[in-house]
Amino acid sequence: MNGHQNHTTRQGSAVTVIGLGPMGQAMTRTLLTAGHPVTVWNRTPSRADGVVTDGATLAATPGEAVGASDLVILSLTDYQAMYDVLDSATESLAGRTLVNLSSDTPDRTREAANWAAGHGAAFLTGGVMVPAPMVGTEAAHVYYSGRAQVLESHLAALTPLGTPKHLGEDPGLAQMMYQAQLAVFLTTLSALMHATAMLGTAGVKAEEALSELLPFADSIGDILRAGEENPGAALDTGAHPGDLSTVTMMGATSDHIVETSTSLGLDLALPLAVRAHYRRAIEDGHGSDNWTRIIDGIREPR
Repeated sequence: MNGHQNHTTRQGSAVTVIGLGPMGQAMTRTLLTAGHPVTVWNRTPSRADGVVTDGATLAATPGEAVGASDLVILSLTDYQAMYDVLDSATESLAGRTLVNLSSDTPDRTREAANWAAGHGAAFLTGGVMVPAPMVGTEAAHVYYSGRAQVLESHLAALTPLGTPKHLGEDPGLAQMMYQAQLAVFLTTLSALMHATAMLGTAGVKAEEALSELLPFADSIGDILRAGEENPGAALDTGAHPGDLSTVTMMGATSDHIVETSTSLGLDLALPLAVRAHYRRAIEDGHGSDNWTRIIDGIREPR
């Protein structure tokens, strides 16, 4: 189901979008551009002014919004917000498909799927993997989980938002992937700011620092894919050969980062957390293994 699909078969099907933050507004405009009539609702009605000018219809109540379309897309703060909005509209849910593109935990998404089913609605969990300005572009993709046939029946409306990637039937999978991606993203952002702060103590301006750091961040995927090591395959098989970057070597580097950061008076939360992963692996007797061995301590913390 990966890749942009031809969406001419259901072109023009009605869609409801609930939640008009930057992401909800971007999705609404993308759907309008693709020729779909869009009904919107937002707790603060004035947020709909721009998309209404662009052609969307503002519903007076959540029930009216749900009743306007078979497909209801939710773009809210979290899953609790879905209940807050739709608890007054549960009589309208039967026969609808709810696609919740809000962020929350996998467990809460599974609970939400059961809640929707209890009201006669189909449910898809989703995670949009681009910021609002990139919705609807070739770079956009959206992870979905839930029943495949539900996604298939709404590809005409969902594909314009971004390439749909179906992960499986478990409603929690899309949020699991979303949170995993953001774990990498947020940690990288913190690392970039830590590194920029380090360089700043030596008089290097942030603009210059980031001009050097960002290309390195871009190259990390290529570095991991290069050479004979395949960290993903090694993790799947439990093999950690250690012929390139060992736990001991990486651990020594983490020591140096902590020492440097301490001497510069910087916050130590991030470097100490990284160092702890390597120290745990060394304490467990895996210093000569590949750096991927640190996953053991992450999987089974003491």
